[in-house]
Amino acid sequence: MKVLLTGAAGFIGSHVAEALYTAGYGVVGLDLRTGADIRDDSALDQRLVDVDAVVHQAAKVGLGVDVTDLPGYASVNVYGTAVLLAAMARHGVGRLVLASSMVVYGEGAYACAEHGWIRPMPRAADDLARGLFEPRCPRCGSGMACVAIDEDAPTDPRNAYATTKLAQEHLAANWARETGGVAVALRYHNVYGPRMPRDTPYSGVAAIFRSALEAGCAPRVFEDGGQRRDFVHVRDVAQANVAALAGRRPGMLTAYNIASGEPHTVGEMAAALAAQRGGPEPVITGEYRLGDVRHIVASLDKASHELGFRAQVGFADGMREFATAPLGRSSSPQPPA
Repeated sequence: MKVLLTGAAGFIGSHVAEALYTAGYGVVGLDLRTGADIRDDSALDQRLVDVDAVVHQAAKVGLGVDVTDLPGYASVNVYGTAVLLAAMARHGVGRLVLASSMVVYGEGAYACAEHGWIRPMPRAADDLARGLFEPRCPRCGSGMACVAIDEDAPTDPRNAYATTKLAQEHLAANWARETGGVAVALRYHNVYGPRMPRDTPYSGVAAIFRSALEAGCAPRVFEDGGQRRDFVHVRDVAQANVAALAGRRPGMLTAYNIASGEPHTVGEMAAALAAQRGGPEPVITGEYRLGDVRHIVASLDKASHELGFRAQVGFADGMREFATAPLGRSSSPQPPA
């Protein structure tokens, strides 16, 4: 099978390329870093000849800085995906694996002892300023327990990146319905690993901590460090993409959580990286960002049963490697049109 891989030179894309080659796929790469833009019909037409499937990793990533980022996110992630899907239809390519994200959910899932399963509203600025970081039940005001979120949970994107990732899913579903194609959306949780881009306003928290330690600075952990996430190694994410190519649901889009199944707090991740590099120890700052979610951890039942996906890299081993692994180039904050 011949596969077009968008974002092939990026952090996740480069690992996906290696996994596809190892699995015996022919790979055609497309990446802005090598001069090929996902929004360029001619670049797509050249690369889609005789292609059987597309693995779409290309995207403007991260949470961004402010609303001035909106046009860039919409252009690359939404318009770029629309151009890609239209080109796939022209060339009769009927299989798509889309890199989506857990950010489409917004806040994670919670259970209130009195009212059961709850999706809380965004946390109030006044509460955050007072150091009250845990979401409370909107019905009774009580504390709640964080529980795993599954793919049937309502979506609630809370920033430009999240909104555009959900838009990509909707576009892919539209393409699948109209063409009879097979579309799989992989909702990555917090991906880390070798070649992760260095610290920029568009980087993930793992890269920010790792870059600080490399510079001899203490990682600065927001809130109280108790935010729970599922940190998944990039090689596991790459294997999930290979598994998703075998999807068999024509005419629809199917979404899967891709995570390790081993949640940890942000503070634990910072401490693990600092320990592996010999310090300095993390500093808990109490700072916060409006729109950040408190906890989000994944249910992996669907990915396990339908894709056969199970992460192989455990947290301790992954952090040991990542603490000294080479980092990649900083992500471009605004790819050229």
